[in-house]
Formats: sequence, structure tokens, C-alpha cells
Amino acid sequence: MLESRIIEIDGTFLGTVILEADRQTRRFYATHDSVRAFHNRTLHGSDDVTRQVARLYRRSHVDRHDATGEK
Repeated sequence: MLESRIIEIDGTFLGTVILEADRQTRRFYATHDSVRAFHNRTLHGSDDVTRQVARLYRRSHVDRHDATGEK
């Protein structure tokens, strides 16, 4: 691992983006269940995984609260 960037949304650690040895490919390592669909996804160039992960996390977070009646 040459370089990494943490993805944290609303104070919750969701995962990290890791730069691979070719210095071109980035891989997302999911640590939170709500974003497992993105685990191990490879990214090339300017893919904005942070925005995609945030959207998925917030959608699952809202759905979970709606189901339990929490505010």
C-alpha cells in the first residue's frame, strides 16, 4: 500500500481508498456494513467513490431509521 485516504461520513468510518503499486489504480476497502457493495471496487482516474459511498451510507442510514421509527 503506497497511499490511502480515509472515507468518513457524519463521523462514521466507512472505509479507505488505497493506491495500488501501479500508482494508477485505487481500490476501496469497505469497513462498514452499509457500504459493503463497494468493497474491493477498483477505481481509475477521477471516479468519485466518496460521493457514491456517502450516498449509499446515507440511504441505508435513513432506511434503517425509518424502519425503526427513530429520528
